[in-house]
Amino acid sequence: MAAQVTQVQRFFNGYKQDVSRSLRDASKPWTKVFDAMEEKTGVDRVNIFVGAIGLCALYLTFGWGAQILCNIIGVLYPAYISIHAIESSTKQDDTRWLIYWVTFAIFTVIEFFSDLLTSMIPFYWLLKCAFLIWCMLPIKQNGSTIIYHKLVRPYFLKHSESFD
Repeated sequence: MAAQVTQVQRFFNGYKQDVSRSLRDASKPWTKVFDAMEEKTGVDRVNIFVGAIGLCALYLTFGWGAQILCNIIGVLYPAYISIHAIESSTKQDDTRWLIYWVTFAIFTVIEFFSDLLTSMIPFYWLLKCAFLIWCMLPIKQNGSTIIYHKLVRPYFLKHSESFD
């Protein structure tokens, strides 16, 4: 049991270090905001970040207009990074964000025609937001990549001639 606790602690400590490194990365747009907040409050930026996530989660669970917050989170950052990808000289980031937008579009169309999702699933907007964040994570095997390669691409390749 103690070995499992140590393993879990190592996992979360490694994750906390990754988040801290990202929040301090001078090339990221949020670094100046966290610099100012950390200076004014005296609270470590990782704790501010975790607090902000907690507030967003509470709002997505109980707040009025949770749908708009979820959609802002699912569109704002990906749009910003997509513009950077368009302006960069590499193709990899373009492909990554195109995959995200294809996944986002398919999910949005399914959601539009399925009112049951939003009305019957408890904590729907929180779950959708977590799903979208999983789809945009800056890792090689994020949600949109997995969904695209396991579901979308095989279906498209199988039926592309009939679509065309």
